Amino acid sequence: MDTNKKGLIGRLRATGWGFAAMLFIGGILFWGAFNTAMEWTNREAFCISCHEMKDNVYQEYRSTIHASNRSGVRATCPDCHVPKEWGPKMIRKIQASNEVLHKILGSIDTPEKFNAKRLELAKHEWERMKKTDSRECRNCHNFDGFDYAEQGRRSSKMHQTGLNEGKTCIDCHKGIAHTLPEVEQAIGAPKHGATPEEFHPPVKPEETKPEADKSKS
Repeated sequence: MDTNKKGLIGRLRATGWGFAAMLFIGGILFWGAFNTAMEWTNREAFCISCHEMKDNVYQEYRSTIHASNRSGVRATCPDCHVPKEWGPKMIRKIQASNEVLHKILGSIDTPEKFNAKRLELAKHEWERMKKTDSRECRNCHNFDGFDYAEQGRRSSKMHQTGLNEGKTCIDCHKGIAHTLPEVEQAIGAPKHGATPEEFHPPVKPEETKPEADKSKS
C-alpha cells in the first residue's frame, strides 16, 4: 500500500513539474509572439499601410526635416506618436483601436473628409503631447543637451525663454511634420479653423517670471 502511495505521489509530482514546464514554455512563446506583433505594428510601413495615412499626413511628412535632412537620421511615425516605455505604449495601442474603428467607418477616407477633421485630430494629438511633456520629442531632443551657442540667435533666445517659462516642445512646434489646420483670423471669411490661442496658448503672468525673481518672492 505504501509503495502504491509513493508511486502515485511520484506520478503527481512528475505531472505537476511537467505542467509547470509547459506553462513556462507557453508563457515564453506567448510573450515572444505578443512582442513580435507589437513591434510589427510599430513600423512606419504598418502606419502607412492604409491609404488614409499614406495619401494625407505621410505625404506632408515626406517634405519635412524629420523625413529628410543632412544627417540622414529620420523620425518615423511611431517615433513621434508611440511611447517607447511599455506601459504608456500599451495605453497608446489601446487608444489606437478607436482609430481602427474610424478606418472601418470611413470617417477620413478622402482628402476632403480628412481636412474637415484636421483641426479635431490635431487638437487630440497636441493635447496628448502637452500632457506628457512632449515625451516622444524628448527621445531625441532635450533642453539639457542644447548648446545654445550653436543655435541661431532667435532659436537660442526662444529656447531659453521656453525653458524658463516651463514650456514643452509642442507649445511652439505645432506643424513641424504635418500641415497645420487653418487659423481663424479677424479678417476675411470665416475659416472654421483654430484660434491663434490654440497654437500659442497665453502664458499666465506668474509663469513668465524669471527663476531668479521666483526665488526672491
